[in-house]
Amino acid sequence: MARSIPDDRLARLVDCATEVFIAQGYRRTQMADVATALGVAKGTLYLYVESKDALFDLVARCADDAHPFEKLPRLPIRTPKLGATLKYVRERLAKNQVPAALTTALGRTRVPDPRAELEEIVRELYDALARNRRGIKLLDRSAPDHPELAALWFEGARGGLVGLLGQYLEDRSRRKLLRPVPDAAVAARLLIETVVFWAVHRHWDPHPQHVDESVAKETVVRFIVSALAKE
Repeated sequence: MARSIPDDRLARLVDCATEVFIAQGYRRTQMADVATALGVAKGTLYLYVESKDALFDLVARCADDAHPFEKLPRLPIRTPKLGATLKYVRERLAKNQVPAALTTALGRTRVPDPRAELEEIVRELYDALARNRRGIKLLDRSAPDHPELAALWFEGARGGLVGLLGQYLEDRSRRKLLRPVPDAAVAARLLIETVVFWAVHRHWDPHPQHVDESVAKETVVRFIVSALAKE
């Protein structure tokens, strides 16, 4: 018979499991590791989830949701069907992969203020990454253990964003609206990696530089815009 447990305990499980998967990756993480982090016996986890695959699927869906359990699921949560987690990640990336400001800019023929346009793109990218930082870190850390997820994440999501941003930079540089760069694809990757480090990865840095989030964001935005936009 399915059992019900307090939603705060399920939320704590998601928090603990997310951090363990991020620290160790999918393959190395054992249910015992998560139980230790949560402070319960290993067998207790199976009151929540049926398997490690069920736990990973739960974490992937809830990592950045402020209220993931407004309606409690029936427990234990079942092992997802083959490909269900990948399907969810693909659909979520399709909704959030490319900043709307970048999509709009790529369709724009007349650019009255290139600096403002670039700043809007960088700010929106930073906000999107920061808002989804735990899920991003989870996928980044666990994707190498799943070839299909790795292809979707590294080649599809990141590669697609680099390609579109490179297209944008090349166009604006060619039209002398932004500063010229030797290689637009390299510049796009540099821009993305700078933003993703400060918005995401620095929060798991073993030797962190303690900076207020708003200060980090403003520094990154101004740095990138000043490097690429003309006076």
